[in-house]
Amino acid sequence: MEPHRTSDLLPSIRIHKDSRVERLSGNDVIPASLDPQNDVVTKDVVYSPEHNLSIRLFLPHKSTKLAAGEKLPLLIYFHGGAYIMESPFSPVYHDYLAEVVKTSNCLAVSVQYRRAPEHPIPAAYEDSWSAIRWIFSHSDGFGEEVWINELADFGRVFVAGDSAGANISHHMAIRAGKEKLNPRIKGVAMVHPGFWSKDPVDEKDVQDERIRSQVAEVWELASPNSVDGVDDPWLNVVGSGSDISGLGCERVLVAVAGKDVFGRQGLGYAAKLEKSGWRGELEVVEEEEEGHCFHIHNANSENALKLMKTFVAFISSSSVEE
Repeated sequence: MEPHRTSDLLPSIRIHKDSRVERLSGNDVIPASLDPQNDVVTKDVVYSPEHNLSIRLFLPHKSTKLAAGEKLPLLIYFHGGAYIMESPFSPVYHDYLAEVVKTSNCLAVSVQYRRAPEHPIPAAYEDSWSAIRWIFSHSDGFGEEVWINELADFGRVFVAGDSAGANISHHMAIRAGKEKLNPRIKGVAMVHPGFWSKDPVDEKDVQDERIRSQVAEVWELASPNSVDGVDDPWLNVVGSGSDISGLGCERVLVAVAGKDVFGRQGLGYAAKLEKSGWRGELEVVEEEEEGHCFHIHNANSENALKLMKTFVAFISSSSVEE
């Protein structure tokens, strides 16, 4: 097996002496468009005026011809980027969600959240929950946004994310369970989830201290106030004593990659969930020869298309009658 790659873990960021943050990559954006692009229309809607945060909506163009009363599965997506980089408007995430929506025929909501280091953890989690609450305010058909009111099937809500966004997805599902979010989330998909701990979770986990310290450095940048460093319960979900049996959803998909430094954590999470007493359906998929978020950065590769098929099936498999 090739050694784990660390370059993708280290955000391209420069912090100046005056505390100004300069991101050296991930700054490009694609504007929303009501003119179909790849058979998908998009628009941005502010959900948090207080923090000037938006969601980007993705809608299949053909859905404008839906029969009266017909609705689409609703996908709520949290992007990755170590809590520091990227956004729903980044080309890689815009293109990825557009393809998911086109292929699965769902309505997707990609969530913008405040990023570290300007806004340290737990700001990203607070914003993400605020977005979920805002989205669910449409479940009675009387929310602010017409696309969600008219087209979202709140009996088929899926929450998903990659890397840091997968971590956020887990914590959103835990909070949904605690606060008895209604309607209940149908499924949560965590792709290459960003969980970590000071000590390896097993003998196959990353043993290289240089890599482990690099992950710790990124977390310290994102969450400088963490008393326990990478053993902070936000990050150390697998090795901590946290109870995950109350995960507020019916189904979970965990996708891991064999050459991803977070791969063993992802498998450890699935094993912990299975033993927790959570009453739901768990699916685990692994691509042994791939690295972290390969499906985002090499979207047309054979294994990326295979993972897309799995993800789309997860969203599409819950019928209206269930």
